[in-house]
Amino acid sequence: MLGIISLQGLTRELSLYLESQVRVGLLGSGVGLSLVLGFGAAYACYYLSVIAKRPQLVAGGEALCRFLKQHCPAVTETYYPTVWCWEGRAQTLLRPFITVKPHVHYHKCVVFNNRGVAGENLLTPRTYCAANTEDLETVIQHVNTLYPEAPLMAAGVSMGGMLLLNYLGKTGRQTPLQGAAVFSAGWEVFESATLLEKPLNWILFNYYLTTCLQASIMRHRSVLEKQFNIDYVMKAKSIREFDTRFTSVMFGYPTNDHYYTDASPCHRVKSIEIPVLCLNAVDDVFSPGHAIPVESAKQNPNVALVLTAYGGHIGFLEGIWPRQQTYMDRIFKQFVQAIFEHGSELSSM
Repeated sequence: MLGIISLQGLTRELSLYLESQVRVGLLGSGVGLSLVLGFGAAYACYYLSVIAKRPQLVAGGEALCRFLKQHCPAVTETYYPTVWCWEGRAQTLLRPFITVKPHVHYHKCVVFNNRGVAGENLLTPRTYCAANTEDLETVIQHVNTLYPEAPLMAAGVSMGGMLLLNYLGKTGRQTPLQGAAVFSAGWEVFESATLLEKPLNWILFNYYLTTCLQASIMRHRSVLEKQFNIDYVMKAKSIREFDTRFTSVMFGYPTNDHYYTDASPCHRVKSIEIPVLCLNAVDDVFSPGHAIPVESAKQNPNVALVLTAYGGHIGFLEGIWPRQQTYMDRIFKQFVQAIFEHGSELSSM
């Protein structure tokens, strides 16, 4: 209540100040500067009271919650989105163009590429989907065989996060991973597809991504056209249409709805049995806030959700000129270090 009264009082005083400055400016000078200063003060008040907020930390167990607060302090710090670019779609669109690769002290890394996306030729008429985790499981088991004594963790972003979550939900304790980090995953595919089909989102994201998927198919047409109607696939105008005509057919689902149900990680949260940190922005157009499985996460002591009010899809820009690391980068670095250096604290979970 004190904060509300203070903000109202500040707004009232600011209005009176602007009114007096406008009267003076009309008779003399200074109205332009006064308006700029007044607008700046009003925007600062709005930004600090509405935009800049601490993320919501949802954890099903006290042990994981304490672990994160102690070793990954960014999850409880106020997230200050870039003041001139805090809206979700803007963050999503601008991040690839204005950020640079941050200097990171890496552990040994293995990058998992889905079939057909890294320049290689397909040997069989099969690509990938968010529900089929066979390839990912093969890679993880192979790495574990090569380095049986090395601690392993995995990170997934966007669809990669969906794939990782589905893998963890299927394998449970059978995975050799000690922990996982997931960023901007789409939790409920039906809701994601519906939001992406809104007119503005379709123009900005959906149609472009559909053409990217189609371009990937065209690169491997000689292999794929033996089993699929590629001309029909190339006429798709949305991701849902593409999945209906190609992805769901390739992986043998009766309908696209069956595929979307199987691909939605929200149904497997309860089966995850290693520590997992998931970062999402509530304004993510690829993963709407109302579809994030908060209640399911509360029932699993191995899962923690970090939910920011703003940040978009893989955006999380912060600072006046966000050229360096993002909020997502900071959380990732802290969590990886925590798992490798203090993971034994979670062994009793």
